[in-house]
Parts: sequence; structure tokens; C-alpha cells
Amino acid sequence: MKLPRSMVVVALLVMSVFVRADGDLIVEVTRGLDNPTRVAVVPFSWDGEYAMPVDVAQVVSDDLVRTGEFSTISRNNMLSYPAFSHEVVMGDWRLVRAQYLVIGSMTTNGATVNLEFSLYDVVRGRVVLTERVSRTRTELRDMGHQVANIVYEALTGFDGIFRTKIAYIRAERDGLGEFVYRLIVADQDGYNERTLLRSRDPIMSPSWSPDGTELVYVSFDGGRPAIYRQNLITGQLTKLTEFQGLNSAPSWSPDGSRLALVLSKDGDPEVYILELASGRLQRVTHHYAIDTEPAWIDNNSLIFTSNRGGRPQIYKILLDSGRLQRLTFSGDYNARGRISPDGKYLVMVHRENGVFKIAAQDLATSRVHVLTETTLDESPTIAPNGRVVMYATRDGDQGILSAVAIDGGVRVKLPAAQGDIREPSWSPVLNN
Repeated sequence: MKLPRSMVVVALLVMSVFVRADGDLIVEVTRGLDNPTRVAVVPFSWDGEYAMPVDVAQVVSDDLVRTGEFSTISRNNMLSYPAFSHEVVMGDWRLVRAQYLVIGSMTTNGATVNLEFSLYDVVRGRVVLTERVSRTRTELRDMGHQVANIVYEALTGFDGIFRTKIAYIRAERDGLGEFVYRLIVADQDGYNERTLLRSRDPIMSPSWSPDGTELVYVSFDGGRPAIYRQNLITGQLTKLTEFQGLNSAPSWSPDGSRLALVLSKDGDPEVYILELASGRLQRVTHHYAIDTEPAWIDNNSLIFTSNRGGRPQIYKILLDSGRLQRLTFSGDYNARGRISPDGKYLVMVHRENGVFKIAAQDLATSRVHVLTETTLDESPTIAPNGRVVMYATRDGDQGILSAVAIDGGVRVKLPAAQGDIREPSWSPVLNN
């Protein structure tokens, strides 16, 4: 069921700020819908012997609010706290102007926690859905994200992205004033931050495998660039390329069997494809210009940035035929292209009046829509549901991450407690 709602937006004061002791990112919704859907998420009941380790209902509420599409009813304003259907009095929720209600009860069975929850349409006075989810005691935040996904999909018709992660690079100076770089993976809400690599040499271009279990990235460890592959479950690290010159911009194919990457081992920077099983390299582009930043459309086609027309623009190439097509013509600079999961939009770094912003081009009409209001915007990455674009930008003297809805409406800022944050990469939805 997709809710009808006005998409007119209004700049708001910061709606919510979530600061954590165990995470480095802070998530701020700086612009939301002018008429967000009002949802009441009642604290879930708990039968455990000890206190509930994680407030799962609060995780659900926070996830929904961070989208900018929902507002939630404060617990202090709730007139009752039902956990079961026979305890629900619709009049209580109409009085506080809730449009939807989420209730649930949690039971324990050894290390397993079961949650049965229901979503109610308060206006119509009916149950939308009732579901049961199970996780271990150490996975209760993930349980909350799973519930939020289910609720979000029921209310918007779009897949939720709350069970995703982001990879990014943090650069900060040590006590000697020298930069230290970290490759970090965190949950989409900034929790559970994990450093995969710490180095005094630059780290760049993280890219997720389609199943979300591996990353590839570029590291200058040792003074020269090389492309590495790391398994996030086992920790296994493999060096894939270390040719003379550039080894950069790895991008995983949709089927997970190949990488598109940029090498200059034969002279100019060119796009290649590496077959992961065999190690065989296939050269894709052949031009004296700079060809770089490949990204997959599907298993048989790529986009990439090239200055072969005089200035950086984005091109499409078919791998079976080599047929080439220029995609961007608006503006004198378009680069770092990414295709939305539905194939409708090309998201890119677009220079407008000398300022770098993130823009989305409708591939059917070629119309370009500038999404961001900041400057020096770079490195866009698209959420797996295609609704949100995350990118790196500047906030004063600090490099931060920001996110914007692909229609330009809802905006979110993700500053860090310390250091400069750059090069975000959004994972697929994780189903484990």
C-alpha cells in the first residue's frame, strides 16, 4: 500500500540527532516532508529475566524518523501502552493524531528472542499486518531494523534500507600531525562501526560485492596503488592488482564474478574487466584520453567517465559489441556516474556555475535535476532501493557525508565526531 502524500518539502530545524557512544557518525535530518506520516511505536513488552538489552521499538522509531517521511509520537504523549491486540483502544491513538500504530511483544527462548508485532491503520481502525521475527540476543538492533523495513514497505510500497551498511574512509591527524586513514564499515544508522584497515597511506574507492560479504578497495600501502579484496566474514585479504601506474576505481559486477577497474599499465588510463576466478584481464576502452570511474549498468554494459570529448563526461559501453554512447551533455563537467537500481536515473557529480554538486539525470528524457545545496560534493552512492543518494561534502572545515532523496526532497547530514569522512559506498540489503 503506497500512501498518497504531498511531496512539497519545507526546510525544518533539525528533527532528530542520534549520538552514540559506540559509533562515530551522527545522523541529522535537516529537511523532511512538510506532512510526514505520524506513527506511534509503542515500547515492546519483554518477558526476559534481565532488562531488555536493546530498546527494539526505539530502533524502529529512529529508523522511520531518519527517512524524513515519518514523525513518531513521543512516548510521554501516549495514553496507553498496548502489547497485544485486545489491549488496543483506537480512540487513544486518534486523540494523539497517530495515523499508524506499531505494537509488539518479545519473548525469550534461550539465546533466541522472538518478536510478534502488528501494524495498525488507526484511521481505518484495522490491522495492516502481523508478523513474527526471531534473532539472537546480540542481534536485537538488527531485529529493529528488520521490523522497520517491514513497516516501511507496508506504508510506502518501497523496500526498506535499514538492514544495510555503509563503507567509508575516515582521515584524521595523529599526535604528530600526520594523516591516518581508516577504512570503516558501519550500519546505515552509524552504529557498530568497524575499522577494516588503518594506514598512513591513502585508502580509496571501496565497493561492495553484490551479496554484501566482501569489499574491494584501493590502498597505497607501501607507496603505490593496489586493489585489494577483503572478505568481511573471514577477514581474508587478497591483493588483486599491483601493476605499474594506476590501479584504481574497482566496481563489482552485478553477478559478482568480475570487477571493472582502471589501469594505466599500457599507457593511458583505460577501463578493464578482471575475471575474479581466473584472473584474466579484458581491456574495454581504447583511447588516448583518460577513461576512468567505471560502474555497471548490468552484466553486459558499463558507464565510465572520459575526457575524450574535451571535458569529463559520462559514456555507456556495451561489452559484447563495444558500442559507445555519450550520456551527458548538460554542463561542462559530469563524472563519477552511478545508475539507480531501477535503471531510470544516472546520478553523478555535476558542475554548475563552477560549483560541484550531485545531480540526477532522467535517462528517458535526459533532464538533469540538481539534488544538493552544498558545494564540493563528490562520490555519490545510491541506496539499494533507489530512493536515497549518499555523498561526500564539506561542512565548514570538515569532510562529512550527506544524503538526499533522489527527488531532491528529504535531506540528511551525517557528520562525524572527528576526522574527515569521504568515499561512501552503500551496501546491498543484508539478509543474513
